[in-house]
Amino acid sequence: MTPPKAMRLASLVTAINVLVASGFSIAAIIRPQYLVPADSAPTEASLILAMYAAARTVPLALFALGAIYKRATSALLILGALAGAMQLLDSGIGLFEHDLGKCAGPFFIAVLQFLVVYLLYRSVRTAPQTKRG
Repeated sequence: MTPPKAMRLASLVTAINVLVASGFSIAAIIRPQYLVPADSAPTEASLILAMYAAARTVPLALFALGAIYKRATSALLILGALAGAMQLLDSGIGLFEHDLGKCAGPFFIAVLQFLVVYLLYRSVRTAPQTKRG
C-alpha cells in the first residue's frame, strides 16, 4: 500500500475511533441513562466515572485529529496505537461484564485500528527515501 493511501486509511479509522469513543464518554455525562444498564439508575458515581472517561478520550481525539490535519505520520502512529489499546481495554471491560456487545464492538475496532496502524507503519518503512541537500 502506498504511504498516501495508508495515511488516508489510518486517518479515517483513527478519526472514527476517537470520535466515537469521545461521543460515548460525553453522552455518559449528558445522558447517562443511554449507557447504564436498564435496571440501574445514574448516580453521582456514574457521572464521575463518565467525566474520567471523557478526560482521557477527548484530549486523545483532539490530538489525533490534529495529527491527521497536520498529516503527522509519526504522531498518528503513536496516537492510533494508543486509541487501539484503549479500545482493547474497553473490550476487556465488556468481557468482565459478560456483555457480548460491549466486548465485541471495541475488540473489532481495536483490531481494525491496529491493522491500519501496522499498514501505515509498513508503508512508511518501505517507502523509498529521497536524499536532501
